[in-house]
Amino acid sequence: MSVVVLRTAEEVRKTVEEWRCSRRIIGFVPTMGALHPGHLSLVSKAFEHADTVIVSIFVNPAQFGPDEDFESYPRTLRDDIDKLEKVGANAVFYPEKDIIYPEGFSTSVHVSNLTDTLCGKYRPGHFDGVSTVCAILFGIVKPDIAVFGRKDAQQLAVIKRMVLDLRFDIRIVGADIYRERDGLAMSSRNRYLRPVERTQAAALFRGLSRAAELAGKGERDTGRLCEVARQIIAKSPLAVVQYLEIVDQDTMKPVERLDGPGLLAVAVRFGKTRLIDNIVLDPGASYKED
Repeated sequence: MSVVVLRTAEEVRKTVEEWRCSRRIIGFVPTMGALHPGHLSLVSKAFEHADTVIVSIFVNPAQFGPDEDFESYPRTLRDDIDKLEKVGANAVFYPEKDIIYPEGFSTSVHVSNLTDTLCGKYRPGHFDGVSTVCAILFGIVKPDIAVFGRKDAQQLAVIKRMVLDLRFDIRIVGADIYRERDGLAMSSRNRYLRPVERTQAAALFRGLSRAAELAGKGERDTGRLCEVARQIIAKSPLAVVQYLEIVDQDTMKPVERLDGPGLLAVAVRFGKTRLIDNIVLDPGASYKED
């Protein structure tokens, strides 16, 4: 069955209402397109909880800073649709900007506390753009469940908080990070990497994995765990670490001692390309690198 392409909010609402009349559970996967196997795994995850899945493709200008890659961000709609058909997605919502932000639009959704660390510290306004567009999309699609990848762990925490605070009747599901064979987390921005940068980028996961291994053996000193990961990443001469921190998974606040599971999160630049990744550290839990 071919995936249905919907361009307006009215088309989405009509289609979703038809599904609901058939008593279907609606799953939703919001994306910015340039889909890779990681995105497709989110669709598969959605089908674990829903009967019907709709995917949105919208490169959201509100979450890009003035010096970021909005204009050059890859737009590959035809290829994206082909991929979504292969994994069985039922519909794609592909709106123009004025459908999401019509003339006179003047509302922004801000989630406090969770957005002043990690990426929020270096990308001011980014999470306001994310939470605002997700609130709009949730209002249009009205899904039963929505799936977000754990690679963007801070984004996942922000969306969960927003859904809780604004009483959206939606269950947010986190999906595991999908990785290349050498461990690099899949990202639409990986295509920006030059061959030498791509090779060196595998050091991110090596550093995270080593820290997880030490935490599994009982190391609780977060400074020590961060330093071990940083040293491994530093062996890649093109890597410029923006941040490398251990935070609480729910609050995104720094953790001084690992007395329970914590999130080791990292952002690294290779040339003009900024990559993020993370891993959960669990003291005393065995860890084996895939």
